[in-house]
Amino acid sequence: MAFEIDIGYVCEGGRKEPNEDFCAAMLPPAGQADKGSIVAIADGVSAGGMGKEAAQTTVTSLVRDYYGTPDTWDTTVALDRIIGAQNTWLAGINRRRHPAMGLTTLTALVLRGHGYTLAHVGDTRAYLLRDGRLTQLTHDHAATHPDFSHQLLRCIGADDWVVVDYSQGDLLPGDRFLLMTDGIHNVLNEGRLKALLDEGDGAGSSQSLCEALVAAALQRGSTDNVTALVVRVLGLDDETLADQNRLADQLPVPRKLRIGEQLDGLTVEAIVADNAVNLVYQVRDAVGGRRFALKTLHPLRAHDRQERAMLAHEAWLAHRMGTSRAADHLVALHDALPGGRSPGAYYLLYDWHGGETLEQLLALRQRLGPVQVAGMAVQVARVLGYLHRQGVIHRDVKPANLHQGEDGVLRLLDLGVALSGREPESARTLHAGTPSYINPEQWGFRLRRAGVDTDAPPEPADARSDLFALGVTLYQLLTGKLPYGDVLPYQAGRYFRDPIAPSRHNPEVPIWLDHIVLKAVNRDQKQRFETAEELLLALERGASRPLTAPPGTPLIRRDPTMLWKLLLGFSALFNLLLIYWLVFLPR
Repeated sequence: MAFEIDIGYVCEGGRKEPNEDFCAAMLPPAGQADKGSIVAIADGVSAGGMGKEAAQTTVTSLVRDYYGTPDTWDTTVALDRIIGAQNTWLAGINRRRHPAMGLTTLTALVLRGHGYTLAHVGDTRAYLLRDGRLTQLTHDHAATHPDFSHQLLRCIGADDWVVVDYSQGDLLPGDRFLLMTDGIHNVLNEGRLKALLDEGDGAGSSQSLCEALVAAALQRGSTDNVTALVVRVLGLDDETLADQNRLADQLPVPRKLRIGEQLDGLTVEAIVADNAVNLVYQVRDAVGGRRFALKTLHPLRAHDRQERAMLAHEAWLAHRMGTSRAADHLVALHDALPGGRSPGAYYLLYDWHGGETLEQLLALRQRLGPVQVAGMAVQVARVLGYLHRQGVIHRDVKPANLHQGEDGVLRLLDLGVALSGREPESARTLHAGTPSYINPEQWGFRLRRAGVDTDAPPEPADARSDLFALGVTLYQLLTGKLPYGDVLPYQAGRYFRDPIAPSRHNPEVPIWLDHIVLKAVNRDQKQRFETAEELLLALERGASRPLTAPPGTPLIRRDPTMLWKLLLGFSALFNLLLIYWLVFLPR
């Protein structure tokens, strides 16, 4: 099911002129579907005299400028920056044209992916109708004391700094969001609103519902401008995590298959991986002849509900990322079997791409040039940036999970241990990943000003963990070696030395690439790349603007006890010489 929404709005002056309300909606431009859709409503303050202008400029700048914000910004960050800038500009204008001031309320809603973000200032309101229950999502920033006659406590343009209320939540098909000004909610209570929404819950469109709300408000004697904006969620891009969990619980886990056996019309051609938790097969459709990668639980794990939940999370996440900008560098997951057949067991069916993983290329001792490695690094950094901006941490970046297809596309494999914020608790607490590619902080290793700390509590994986793993991967591709050798779990002693520069192992590695790799695998997390975009920028600049050489760690920081060790050694040597002189030399 594709992402689809139905938007309706009505903005009328009613019995009050001029109309100081304003609303707008905007769908994502081409190539920016990841940023979602935005709607906004504002109610200009009449007392200032320029409320109409304030409402129009605030809403217009918000819906237009939102799509001009960087992709790296979270939705709340983008909204806050735009609203803050508009508020500062409007406050400056108001100071110069006082007493004619432009003030306005604002309520904005962004529908993005499977969630929504709401920004609110003032006394316009937002409601959510879900499963027959109407919930008010906003809080009126207005004094209710009878002596103040509905005095606004917060609005756009009053001061140089404004506090915006933000809230976020999940989207479900059938959700209805209702945004309205006080010309409606002052005369229609929640019971009446709920009745009108229920009446239009059938074949009625969002537009007809808005018209009904405005007509009801005017009929009830509203003396203010009346504006209503309704957004109905008709469909989402993929099924929900709850759907996947339910499917994982209902369907059986297939038994271990041999080459030549069939499952739901799919013939097993090879066993690709068996790690005692998951099984991956290369299968061929008996009808169409198309190849797929089939991933399922090992039969020994069939009764483990946590493992089932983790596989269901992988399926949900693969569907979710399949509609993002990262999709070109991920393996597509199929919703159904070829020909629309229904599966008789629970498994995941991925596309099969010809080619080899980078681990297979290394095993074949196929030499990769620095230019080729740098090109691969650009592709991986770009897809990691896409994932991180969606709040996804891969946690297992390594050559075995990077596949170079025959089409020339480098794809990131295996989202089985990825973190999304919706993963089961077992996945969150799992110390996932390959030890040699895990950043030292996850093992409890810290590099401090006074030395090292190997007893600190382990840090959870984050975006920087993926970047460290990518750095280790690049080091291995360039040199055939690991920067810190084969690291065993909790073997923090490996990190007491700085890694040798890749150019020492491979003279073909240019200095600029040398510095990038050393920065990516630095023992000190403060010296590494903070974001995938920073790493990508360094790779794209290359030799034109190279990074400076990372500083070596002084011996005293690598081992604070080294001074005492040296003093002890000199003392022992002195005592040995003294004993020799006293015993053997003539007096």
